[in-house]
Amino acid sequence: MVKSYTGNLLVAMPTLRDPHFERTVVFLLAHEADGALGVVLNRPTGVSVSEVLPGWEPLVSGPPVLFEGGPVGADSAICVARARAGVAGFVGFSRVVGQIGTIDLSREPGKVAERLEYVRVYHGYAGWSAGQLEAEIEEGSWFVFSALPSDPFLSQPEDLWQLVLRRQGGMTAAVANYPPDVHLN
Repeated sequence: MVKSYTGNLLVAMPTLRDPHFERTVVFLLAHEADGALGVVLNRPTGVSVSEVLPGWEPLVSGPPVLFEGGPVGADSAICVARARAGVAGFVGFSRVVGQIGTIDLSREPGKVAERLEYVRVYHGYAGWSAGQLEAEIEEGSWFVFSALPSDPFLSQPEDLWQLVLRRQGGMTAAVANYPPDVHLN
């Protein structure tokens, strides 16, 4: 049986040079025996949410832009949201962990707004086939850490990679200072 990392963060090792994942933090929305799916939390785009999803922009937390969720399905959108305290669930909300889940974007924004505390919209996602993510973790491409409820909704998402590494303490915290290009050091 595969250990599920659903609801955890994948933090790219500084040696991971794949341009899709270099210095990224991925929030895993699902991890099962047949594969995994997540969204990159720290890559905001310059595209306003209102350009693609009219009516959703007032609900969006932090920069009101789409985020680059990953290299797969760039024509799709995934909404990650945190439900308000005391909200157990509702139609269109699929819980991932704690109060965090995904929202069905075909719902009327006004019908879910009062139940949500934070909202982010991602175009595309990161996906792994069966065993692929486990192999990448084993080869040292990713750290796996518990997510804080605030991680998917930081107002400065570009700082998330270093922030998550630093809060781990010890030698892991030192990785946050790894230069982007070690040859220029």
